[in-house]
Amino acid sequence: MSEPGPPDGDDTDAVGDLLQTSVALEGDGADIARARHLAARFLNRGRNEHGLKVSQRGMDLTQLVVSELVTNARKYAPGPILVDLRIDGDVIEVAVWDSDPLLPAARAADAGRVGQHGLEIVVAVAVGFEARQEAVGKRITARIPLTDDLRGPSTTPQ
Repeated sequence: MSEPGPPDGDDTDAVGDLLQTSVALEGDGADIARARHLAARFLNRGRNEHGLKVSQRGMDLTQLVVSELVTNARKYAPGPILVDLRIDGDVIEVAVWDSDPLLPAARAADAGRVGQHGLEIVVAVAVGFEARQEAVGKRITARIPLTDDLRGPSTTPQ
């Protein structure tokens, strides 16, 4: 039985040097896996068809960030979730929209706390992070380096 979701290869647009893809998720239990698989397919396509340099670390961190942001959207907002992935130079921008207008805030570190560390993880691995309210809901955006250059991307997060 195949996994529902966007067909492999039909969801990526190339505009000049910019690659992007989007998917609307229903807000059900399979969303996190769908979003992770979308991110992996998107980055593999970028490697194979467009010659992008994507390290294993870049691949893993992108899937981690997608997973954490979609998990939070499912947990705190009813209804659909929109996931946008965009490669800009040497970073991937992961943006997740949901219908809840309340902006998240990373909590203070607490080794005794079980769970609720997702946003802390995202902020720690991202070279750029933004949470903003929109006309309806909010959009959370994280920029993840695609290569192992730990100094971050050559572009400045906006």
